[in-house]
Amino acid sequence: MSDGTAPPASAPLDLAALTRWMDAEGIAGGGEQPVVARLSGGSQNELYSLDRGGQRSVLRMPPVTAAPERMDGLRRELRLVRALKGTDVPHAELIAGDDTGTVLGAPFYLMRAVDGWSPADYRTWPAPFDTDLSARGELAFELVDGIAKLARVDWRARGLEGFGRPEKFHERQVDRWLAFLGSYRFRELPGLDEAAEWLRINRPRTYEPGVMHGDYQFANVMYAHGAPARLAAIIDWEMTTIGDPLLDLGWALLGWSRGEEPGGNGLGYVDLTGMPRRSVLLEHYERVSGRSTEDIDYYLVLANWKLGVVLEKSYAAFVAGQPVDPKVEAFGPIVVDLLQTAADLARSLPTGGR
Repeated sequence: MSDGTAPPASAPLDLAALTRWMDAEGIAGGGEQPVVARLSGGSQNELYSLDRGGQRSVLRMPPVTAAPERMDGLRRELRLVRALKGTDVPHAELIAGDDTGTVLGAPFYLMRAVDGWSPADYRTWPAPFDTDLSARGELAFELVDGIAKLARVDWRARGLEGFGRPEKFHERQVDRWLAFLGSYRFRELPGLDEAAEWLRINRPRTYEPGVMHGDYQFANVMYAHGAPARLAAIIDWEMTTIGDPLLDLGWALLGWSRGEEPGGNGLGYVDLTGMPRRSVLLEHYERVSGRSTEDIDYYLVLANWKLGVVLEKSYAAFVAGQPVDPKVEAFGPIVVDLLQTAADLARSLPTGGR
């Protein structure tokens, strides 16, 4: 989820240095200087389209003026996409990358361009999903399918040991995010404490760690053009860690928080009319991932609660008059709705260790 801020402006790419690096990596079009265009999208990193040797690719990097933690974040992304190469997880395949930052002044990686579209770029679904509700419903199955495939990646075998801290993942959630909120909190948030207490008491007794995207939703995937629906790539890996993949599922199903039928979560950037019932999507996830969704209500409470806390940071910046995207103004009521949904759902569920 974009935080509503834009990365600082960066100097133009050093095309001579980039060309030498591409030649050394054996990338198509040896000796040619790539044709480069800046792309929009992404609040943390810059994206450039590259065309060389008849091959289109996308370069992703932080601004050269970015803070060290953002540089480290890009290195983590590079490590992750290296690990995903060759898996069945839909993603923009890695071509090559530079961890050191010596080539262009910041670490970066080059990935194959994805021919597709993102729901975040449309006010309404593109054809045929705008009118064909059956075709639209398949988009949800594909969304769930992508995260189920990610959940079954053998992260240890893929070299991701130490990529996150899966031990006591759920024990840390409430305290971590309340501390995060405490650094910018400026108003009362009904439902916050009630849901937090329920989450403390009802965290899963056990869970199976796996690769967790961290912000899995329609806005962070791309689909192939036309029907039938096909997930082309999961994108924006900035929050990925080794954690509980079922939280990704809860995040993806925020639009189904209040019951079997989709709709009414306040996020509102996609029309969920015609989407499958929640139980049908859970069954699909279980078939593909091999994981049980028995405790999905816990993950829905956590997803609503955590997203509310995260979005409140951007809204607090807006209220304080800091330079943020004007759309952040809408986060104010969305945060209230998310936290109230978390509390309402928690209130409707039994209490006790799971």
